[in-house]
Amino acid sequence: MLELLVCPLTKTTLHFDRDAQELVSEQAGLAFPIRQGIPILLVEEARRV
Repeated sequence: MLELLVCPLTKTTLHFDRDAQELVSEQAGLAFPIRQGIPILLVEEARRV
């Protein structure tokens, strides 16, 4: 399922960070949280990496 998710800004592939429970967009420099198994792909919820 993760292969289908893309960054909402750049439309590039997201990489799963298992330790932080985040989906990381290296191109955008953002990490999107996963809460209770649900990826939160909102830019305002992401943190800068």
